[in-house]
Amino acid sequence: MADELIRLSAVEMIERYRQGELSPVEVTQAVLDRIHAHNDKINAFLVIDDEAALASARASEARWQKGEPKGLLDGVPTSIKDLMLTKGWPTLKGSRTVDPAGPWDEDAPCVARLREHGAVLTGKTTTPEVGWKGLTDCALTGITRNPWNLEKTPGGSSGGASAGLAADMGPLAIGSDGGGSIRIPSGFTGVFGLKPNYGRVPVYPESAMRTLSHIGPMTRSVADAALMLNVIAEPDHRDWTALPYQGIDYTQGLDAGIKGLKVAFSPDLGYARVDDGVARAVAQAVTAFEELGAHVEQRDPGFENPKAVFRTHWWAGAAGAFADLSDAEKALLEPELAQIVAEGQELSAMDYMRALAGRTKLCMTMRAFFQEFDLLLTPALAVPAFDVGLLRPPGWPEDDTYWTDWTPFSIPFNLSQQPACSIPCGFTADGLPVGLQIVADSFREDLVLRAAKAFETARPITERPAL
Repeated sequence: MADELIRLSAVEMIERYRQGELSPVEVTQAVLDRIHAHNDKINAFLVIDDEAALASARASEARWQKGEPKGLLDGVPTSIKDLMLTKGWPTLKGSRTVDPAGPWDEDAPCVARLREHGAVLTGKTTTPEVGWKGLTDCALTGITRNPWNLEKTPGGSSGGASAGLAADMGPLAIGSDGGGSIRIPSGFTGVFGLKPNYGRVPVYPESAMRTLSHIGPMTRSVADAALMLNVIAEPDHRDWTALPYQGIDYTQGLDAGIKGLKVAFSPDLGYARVDDGVARAVAQAVTAFEELGAHVEQRDPGFENPKAVFRTHWWAGAAGAFADLSDAEKALLEPELAQIVAEGQELSAMDYMRALAGRTKLCMTMRAFFQEFDLLLTPALAVPAFDVGLLRPPGWPEDDTYWTDWTPFSIPFNLSQQPACSIPCGFTADGLPVGLQIVADSFREDLVLRAAKAFETARPITERPAL
């Protein structure tokens, strides 16, 4: 029974609560038992709050018994990435520069919305220091591992969230994405992750990466992500850059299919190096879109490698966040992050203005591209998950700026701010998950979700990690 409960989707849980067939307390206890049984091996959670979670589950159970659920996610176990403020729990951001004493008396907007809708918060998931890299390890919380192979990384920076999902430690997780940090770990661990359009999900406090950074749902199914997005997209006055709230129900139209859509497939964006096993799995996945009635054409979007443009934005953000730390505090930073901060301080105003011009050119290229196409398909990542303890895959250049060469498919769409997801599409010969990225024009999360749902239905992934 416990195995069945931990594998239920959020949508299934809600329906069974509604029918009186299942209790949020049963589900929450099963999820907590799963976390305690396997977290020592995986290190997905740094905070596990059984007492608070079970109290929340009991309150949810009482509401369901009265037929008065609090919201869309009442009684669904949900984890929070340790970059999001969460009342009552420390938000350490994987950094020794953060004072654990707090006070921790405020929720980030996404956390506040989850509470308002009755979600059962089980704990905080691990992140590299301040989410700076595409891996999940740090001096504060140690190494987080991939459930498919414990010697491999789950990616990052939302690696605790993705590892927890892949290991059935709950159906829903909050992630963030400033350069692929939802899509990278989703691709490495075989879960679904959506980077919504910038501004769709309110953010507070503002990310150091400013307009590169997005908050989004990470789940095991597309329908769960749509339901979760309905909740976390609700308005919050603390984010002055948020989109006007439109009340869109992202669960509507999910099953409308993609027949007749014009779909571009770019296997390498015109410049990326891609692992052969990843390339084969993605090319095979793309054939499903033709089978589903879409018109698929191989076409690159037409922009140059934006690594330098992205680097200037990201490095400047890091410098802005940490340049004013004392020397003693800077000494606590991970050495590579400290180096990024130092390099960011050397950027000039003209460097930044040129990067803004490069970003504008990329964004205009993508807006024009989506006048011709409805969707763009790419690999989610250039490589499968590699060994923990490494900053880059073996054989990749030492002058790689830590992650931008092996994650070339994510950073363009942080710059363009357009919605993009990673959905599992197969496995390498070594049994490691491969992700397919689906991108749509600005503000079209509904189309990304619809296409992902069609693909998920046509090519379901039924394999699970053997823990």
